[in-house]
Amino acid sequence: MYTVSSSRETEFPGLLNTMAVTDDKKVWMGGKDNILKLFDLQGNIQRTLKIPCSSRLYICMHNGQVVFSDTANKTIHKILQGNDVVTLFKTGNWKPYGVKDTASGHLLLSLRNDDQSKVVRYSGTGSVLQVFQFDSQCQPLYDAAWYITENVNGDIIVSDFKKDAIIAVDRLGIFRYTYSGMDNDLDVGSMANNSDGNVFVTDCKGAKIHILNGDGKFMKYFDLQGITNPCAVCIIPGGDIIVGENETGIAKIYECSRLKCVVQ
Repeated sequence: MYTVSSSRETEFPGLLNTMAVTDDKKVWMGGKDNILKLFDLQGNIQRTLKIPCSSRLYICMHNGQVVFSDTANKTIHKILQGNDVVTLFKTGNWKPYGVKDTASGHLLLSLRNDDQSKVVRYSGTGSVLQVFQFDSQCQPLYDAAWYITENVNGDIIVSDFKKDAIIAVDRLGIFRYTYSGMDNDLDVGSMANNSDGNVFVTDCKGAKIHILNGDGKFMKYFDLQGITNPCAVCIIPGGDIIVGENETGIAKIYECSRLKCVVQ
């Protein structure tokens, strides 16, 4: 069911590590220079924003607006329609990294404090609703929580920078699975999931994407054909996939319904 028919390419100047898709199928892209750019699917720039943030950006769409985590200042911000930036809430002594909106209208955050990591579900105003940090044996779930997503089955999936793996818990925080590659060779980046609950994981050094089913079982992976250091990945409504090259800023859109998969 997967064959490559075409891909479209755009370019974000500089390191590209975060993307978010709008309801009208445009894509926000960001990286190390604290610049956000909005592209249409033909690669045309629609909007450019300079963000007052001294750290790498991690973004998501929430209620139609861009939300981003400010790791250096331990705050979560929202960008208003007029380009004004407002602070939603602070994360205390914990540095926020990946941020993701949820089907219930909440925000999920990957947080770190020295050698500790946790995932917190917040309301839109910053009230703590859930905290996921330990498994049933009181052992830490995460070493270095990074990107985060919520699957359609309610699973919360986190990429762990130190473990080079993704870790999934269910909506109650109960451990579901971990995946570190077929031969423990995954150089993990970010994740996205489609409407079928399949999980797409970027392999930063492997120049491919691993596809898992909703239970974390490996299905197949595909060669990105020109993206050699993939990091950010998003699913566009309708099923197409957009992948960002971390170092060059190139992003390519693949028609995922006909995407060629190389099984190993």
